[in-house]
Amino acid sequence: MSGSRIEAVVDLAAIRHNVALLAGLAGGSGASTMVVVKADGYGHGAVGIARAALDAGATWLGVCTLEEAAELRAAGIGAPVLSWLHVPDEDMTGAVATAVDLGIASHRDLASAAGAARAAGRPARVHLKIDTGLSRNGCAPHEWGALLDAVAGLAEEGMVEPVAVWSHLAHADAPTHPTLDRQAARLDDAHRAATTRLARPLLAHLANSAATLTRPDLHRDLVRPGIAVYGLDPVEGPHEPADLRPAMTFRSRVALVKTVAAGEGVSYGHAWTTPGPRALALVPAGYADGVPRLLGSAGRFGVGIGGVRRPVVGRVCMDQVMVDLGPADVPHGVTEGDEVVLFGPGDGRAPEDGGLPTASEWADLLGTIHYEIVTGVGGRPRLRRVTTGVAQATDGVNPPRTW
Repeated sequence: MSGSRIEAVVDLAAIRHNVALLAGLAGGSGASTMVVVKADGYGHGAVGIARAALDAGATWLGVCTLEEAAELRAAGIGAPVLSWLHVPDEDMTGAVATAVDLGIASHRDLASAAGAARAAGRPARVHLKIDTGLSRNGCAPHEWGALLDAVAGLAEEGMVEPVAVWSHLAHADAPTHPTLDRQAARLDDAHRAATTRLARPLLAHLANSAATLTRPDLHRDLVRPGIAVYGLDPVEGPHEPADLRPAMTFRSRVALVKTVAAGEGVSYGHAWTTPGPRALALVPAGYADGVPRLLGSAGRFGVGIGGVRRPVVGRVCMDQVMVDLGPADVPHGVTEGDEVVLFGPGDGRAPEDGGLPTASEWADLLGTIHYEIVTGVGGRPRLRRVTTGVAQATDGVNPPRTW
């Protein structure tokens, strides 16, 4: 990483491995695979992830916003894309013109899609979302019939093309939770009502990462894995983990090695004091770069230098952290310029056994989820994103279809 202060290294070979695994599970149930690349591919880079995923067997892509969909189309990616969360007065014309499918959860969404279809001169492809129990986005069940009537009218006019009925699970990370079966039954009821009222076959999709891995009975026609694509396990509690490979390594370099006398405080507030003469390394990465300040008080926060886990001491600053290399009179083997792994794929050992840090470890220390860790790193302005594992023959070859 010559010349770089801090980097996120994204391994596209790991992405392809994970997508092939997920698509294989889905295919075993007769389902296709939509890889979710919202939030700039969970901080990994949406366009690169999309191309790698399509190479590995995905046939759909999912995003949250129209801007995210437009980025994929501008990059020449012609695979089906679903964009699912819309705000009032949003102009969907460009999305309809480039054959981006639209999630529809309300009459307002439907009216916007129909207006865009008229402006674009082609029907809007729509996936009708039913709220099956997450109580977030989605049409309330008591309004479903009226929404279907409105869709039917616009379909007859040639303004919309209904494609699917879909929903989202609330407890998929707990595969035996009773709400999963209840939500699936509600989706099936809504799907039957829609196919009857609209007099056409429609896809059904419900399964996220966790359900893709653990509940093949919920795969329906299409699965929508997100976090598992990036190699992070979405299932909570004791279970047999899937062969997922974390794709992001967050790394920096040693900027300075110094010796500090005994009894000296380190970093703001002197939250840590040297127990004796110590060798310290300065790492130029802080909370402005995605290293949460709370890690400094969470305990057990370490980094990997030369394959060895070493503790971070003192408070995390905006631009830097300090690492304890041990007693000043004991050789530590660390030199300025050495690579520092803030988190990465790990080495199979637990942190207390000297294992190298992972995004999941950070999440556990902070009482959050690894989704927040990787998305919080990937888009930082001072960070350089590097991709490895780029396929020689096919990666990035996804010619646009005719819109």
